[in-house]
Amino acid sequence: MQAPVLVLKDSLKRESGNKVHHGNIQASKAVAEIIRTTLGPRSMLKMLLDAAGGIVVTNDGNAILRELDLAHPAAKSMIELSRTQDEEVGDGTTSVIVLAGEMLHVAEAFIEKNYHPTVICRAYNKALEDAIAVLDKIAMTVDVKDRATMLGLVKSCIGTKFTSQFGDLIADLAIDATTTVGVDLGQGLREVDIKKYIKIEKVPGGQLEDSKVLKGVMFNKDVVAPGKMRRKILNPRIILLDCPLEYKKGENQTNAELLREEDWSVLLKMEEEYIENLCVQILKFKPDLVITEKGLSDLACHYFSKAGVSAIRRLRKTDNNRIAKACGAIIVNRPDELQESDVGTGAGLFEVKKIGDEFFAFIVECKDPKACTVLLRGASKDLLNEVERNLQDAMSVARNIIKNPKLVPGGGATELTVSAMLKQKSSSIEGIEKWPYEAAAIAFEAIPRTLAQNCGVNVIRTMTALQGKHANGENTWIGIDGNTGEIADMKERKIWDSYSVKAQAFKTAIEAACMLLRIDDIVSGIKKKQAPGAGQAPSKPKIEEEGDADNEQMIPE
Repeated sequence: MQAPVLVLKDSLKRESGNKVHHGNIQASKAVAEIIRTTLGPRSMLKMLLDAAGGIVVTNDGNAILRELDLAHPAAKSMIELSRTQDEEVGDGTTSVIVLAGEMLHVAEAFIEKNYHPTVICRAYNKALEDAIAVLDKIAMTVDVKDRATMLGLVKSCIGTKFTSQFGDLIADLAIDATTTVGVDLGQGLREVDIKKYIKIEKVPGGQLEDSKVLKGVMFNKDVVAPGKMRRKILNPRIILLDCPLEYKKGENQTNAELLREEDWSVLLKMEEEYIENLCVQILKFKPDLVITEKGLSDLACHYFSKAGVSAIRRLRKTDNNRIAKACGAIIVNRPDELQESDVGTGAGLFEVKKIGDEFFAFIVECKDPKACTVLLRGASKDLLNEVERNLQDAMSVARNIIKNPKLVPGGGATELTVSAMLKQKSSSIEGIEKWPYEAAAIAFEAIPRTLAQNCGVNVIRTMTALQGKHANGENTWIGIDGNTGEIADMKERKIWDSYSVKAQAFKTAIEAACMLLRIDDIVSGIKKKQAPGAGQAPSKPKIEEEGDADNEQMIPE
């Protein structure tokens, strides 16, 4: 009898085969369960305590999962899913997780019957291709210019969110903001950069109804010398700078030895002249408003207020970019390079208002703003955060439609159609792959089923009625009205989903399910090389080779 061979260290834990598959599926299902109740208009909210003790109240799938701290590797990869969905298309974060969880759930039966995971994956990928094809078939194009359609669309996408009780408010804000900053790239393509050019300013106080999209930008700053400078300017000429208007300080500790008393005054005079020159160069262009990202010395401030120019200093770079986009100015790095074309004249009004207990500067009524600020008012901070998250989603949806103006029915109708089509197709598939393919078709029904569950209707009855309606691939627009739970035509109820969101959700969910199914071995407990003294320390002293020299162990805590 041979001695047993030890390959892995004792401290390592290795699970393989079926155990892993079951573990992964359980973990993913657990994640999906957490999120499941937040799907649809009748969704519940989740309250999370984060590490700092702050509270997050939300039903945005991604926001919930972001706060969770998970131990299981498979569950972590589920979280990645909702994050990619959020980054790619901004909506549908919940449905991705529910779908992926369901895909894995139906795969479990096959693994117990000793199907090989690759077979299941192959079937799933086939199902995915066909599902996307079905999507293409039922998608309808929409006119981006038509305000009413867009409103209905964005509304149905945030109907699942907390703010849906404020009706069209958020949808209006989102559409205004995205149509404002859309840039035509030619060939009928539009690029909407939400992150860069739409700023959301949350100001606690007031009512939600006071929220609005400004035709321009606002930022949390006051003019430098409030008493002397004008706080309201009509049609201002705006100059944006990226350089300090103060005397340059010497590089770290410069010593200057002055032998004569007069030299000192000459030095000071030079500093003053330098600043005066800067100001003269700027004032040549007769601006009404000078904004700089860096400092602005008292002296420069004096020159400006003498000339009747308002100045604002230390503005964030991102804000400065937005102002440039809004009023058509160009940010200048050195005052001596100013040209007439750099002056922004697009704004209609500059004024400083006090909201709550802070001053905000508004640059509004711009002619053709390419950037905007959404001003959110609300009672509490938690409320504002949630509204902001919903607005993010709504804007992403509006952006997706502007980029790819195709719609599919919402309310689970799309998934049911896909499911019915796949069921039909599955009969023509040969060999062993037929069963997992059919299972994938059934998995798509998770979304309408969850919708029905969250409305509190009789799930089984509703589902069978829906499946009957969809059976031969007809009635593609029949789905569940998430508010009442009754079966209705989505076209009439104006419940839509953006094509790009759905396609992305299907792809992400199925690919992730395949990835998790392919894992058949988990080796955990891999430790970093232990420092001597920890654990079973070797008796001989440890000699550093050059290889380890840049290890962390060298640095004493």
